[in-house]
Amino acid sequence: MRSILKRLWLPALLLAVFETVAVVLWLTKDNLFYLFNFSYIGLCIATGLALYTFGWKHARRFVQFAVGTYMLVYLGLIGRENMQLEGFWYYLFSGVFEAATIHYAVAKIFGPLLFGRGWCGYACWTAMVLDLLPYKTPRYPRKKFGWLRYVMFGLSLAFVSALFLLHIQEKETILFWAFLIGNAVYYGVGIALALLLKDNRAFCKYLCPVTVFLKPMSYFSLLRIQCDTSKCVHCNKCLRVCPMNVAVNDPSRKRENGTECILCFECTKACPTKALH
Repeated sequence: MRSILKRLWLPALLLAVFETVAVVLWLTKDNLFYLFNFSYIGLCIATGLALYTFGWKHARRFVQFAVGTYMLVYLGLIGRENMQLEGFWYYLFSGVFEAATIHYAVAKIFGPLLFGRGWCGYACWTAMVLDLLPYKTPRYPRKKFGWLRYVMFGLSLAFVSALFLLHIQEKETILFWAFLIGNAVYYGVGIALALLLKDNRAFCKYLCPVTVFLKPMSYFSLLRIQCDTSKCVHCNKCLRVCPMNVAVNDPSRKRENGTECILCFECTKACPTKALH
């Protein structure tokens, strides 16, 4: 019984966090949708993590598709909400705490203080598809193209700012089409980069503008891969399997690419001495 509880504490914690968010938003916004939305996401994540602790190798992929498809198809295509960065800017400039602003606050601004870049590993609908490609482990060292994500971030901000400054009408319609076109471009460029650089996560490392929000908060994340240096034999197997080129065998928060960890746990599975946890 104790071993089961030890395995389930993290899924239970995350479920409790998402249920708290769900109830608070339901009561404060007087909208039952938030209760369903965050309860569903929390339940999917908790279920996936629980399945992972019991050895199901496709647990993370289950969460990716359960949450990513829900957000892309139901919220984005059916609900016509732009859940990309442009949707965040739109609601922020409108002075409304709804939809994308809530999503970003929970998943990408304050949430990373708890779970780092867990969004990238378990819920991103772009990475959901890119992770199906053949280059799960990068074939080459990380490139010095990370600055491009800041350019993408600036272009997103400039695009939505222009809609407001120029008093463009039908902003929501424009943003819905931007969501459709933007996602198509993200998938196309993401797949092309993965094949060119032989790295499924190349788009995440070099172009994704959302990481500009994720990186600073992820530095302080409570949930992170820990390395017991007394057990580490420096075989570097963890470094070879990490999709994000994180130096996980360095226990410091300042480790190389430390804020890039997506909590996929591939390193913990590869470690022969169980030094990572």
